[in-house]
Amino acid sequence: MERYKVVNSGSGGLVWFAGWLFTIGYMKLSVWPAIIALFIWPYHLGVIAAALHH
Repeated sequence: MERYKVVNSGSGGLVWFAGWLFTIGYMKLSVWPAIIALFIWPYHLGVIAAALHH
């Protein structure tokens, strides 16, 4: 019977967190909108993208 070792680096979460922090800083959100953006990040990205487009 062969044994396999599974290694999980967890770098995907770090990349997501760094992107979230960048977005919060780029949009200059205050604390509560930043916390809300944690859950609805794509919505906030769409709002800022629409504002930049016009």
